[in-house]
Amino acid sequence: MADSVLRCRPNRANTSDIDSTITHPGAVKINVQGAFIIDEEPSSPSEYPEDGAQHETKNIRLPNHTAVVSHIAVDIGGSLAKLVYFSREPNSPDQGGRLNFLKFETEQIDSCIEFMRQLKMKQQKLNGSIPGALCVMATGGGAFKYYEKIREALGVEVLREDEMECLIIGLDFFITEIPMEVFTYSENEPEEPMHFFEARHDVYPYLLVNIGSGVSMIKVSGPTQYERIGGTSLGGGTLWGLLSLLTGAKTFDEMLGMAERGDNAAVDMLVGDIYGTDYGKIGLKSTTIASSFGKVFKQKKGMEQESSDSEQLVNGDGGDSAQENGINGNQPRGSGGFKAEDISRSLLYAISNNIGQIAYLQSEKHNLENIYFGGSFIRGHRQTMATLSYAIKFWSKGQKKPYFLRHEGYLGAVGAFLKRQPRNWGRRNSFEEGILSRH
Repeated sequence: MADSVLRCRPNRANTSDIDSTITHPGAVKINVQGAFIIDEEPSSPSEYPEDGAQHETKNIRLPNHTAVVSHIAVDIGGSLAKLVYFSREPNSPDQGGRLNFLKFETEQIDSCIEFMRQLKMKQQKLNGSIPGALCVMATGGGAFKYYEKIREALGVEVLREDEMECLIIGLDFFITEIPMEVFTYSENEPEEPMHFFEARHDVYPYLLVNIGSGVSMIKVSGPTQYERIGGTSLGGGTLWGLLSLLTGAKTFDEMLGMAERGDNAAVDMLVGDIYGTDYGKIGLKSTTIASSFGKVFKQKKGMEQESSDSEQLVNGDGGDSAQENGINGNQPRGSGGFKAEDISRSLLYAISNNIGQIAYLQSEKHNLENIYFGGSFIRGHRQTMATLSYAIKFWSKGQKKPYFLRHEGYLGAVGAFLKRQPRNWGRRNSFEEGILSRH
């Protein structure tokens, strides 16, 4: 981690670097020595209105950072707005502070802006800055769509940053500076499926698969060397949209909860359904999905026929009886009489398997061994991680490693937060260690 004592190293800075630092006094070097993820987070401060805000239980403690931070960052995507801000430890004699993480559904952007307004009002108490002083670093499509709305509501400077660049900066920071952030996931080890890694620096090249409303796949060759090499429109927004139609679920987390309880075999056609056993010759188990939603048409047709016969016997018109049999898609059981939980799990598998296979093909095409999955689609959901891991390991025959992050949905927001900092923010041996100790 960065040195705990900030020392001046004038021989490591050039004139332009020094001039840039002096002309941006709001920029501050964050000391990441001893940084760690807080595993058990107490309730969020009650003075802030919730109004749809979802606080994460994995804030990052920065025990050795003492300088002022006068900015916050927001990554506004098509489905979620992710917010990152720094605060001092409440009612604690200890020095340092923490990075706080929370999210809003983008359709509740007004609540997100109101939360930022509250942060502005409480800025001095939070981090020791001048009352009312605040800068908003914004990225994602919403940084442009809601730019005027944010600027007018808060009356502060709003700096818009490139989305791809922020993703890479955020991911690099998590990989190289935060211990126990990155992990692999394996269902073959049910007692300890998550295997964590220490911070590392030999990370390039790698593939970032960022799964938000859609999916972007980015080849990263160095801190400033990256290119989008592919993606798919079938992402989190697809799952969210289809499940809202098919199940009546109101939130993405509710959908994931239903998927956790579901049985995809009730709607998916499996290899065993076709062969009656494994297809060992080509390495397919009987439980392998042969066709997502493959059982639905035949079973739905049969249920509708049975219902039609029953209706004719009961009242001849089918109005009430059809609803009683759960055929109406608005019924709690889900669409066509199928359980909402089973539909959720099947569609989650379909989307995740598709993403995993495309990610493997891109990694193979560009000779990338390590694959990092980010984005709010994952949310630490074990079935999602298990499916993505299985897809990568299956298609690569175990040669490629899929990695996940505890802050997978906040890569862009953290990257935007870091963009306010001088070059090499939080990096070891950066010249700012000396210069910025004065601010």
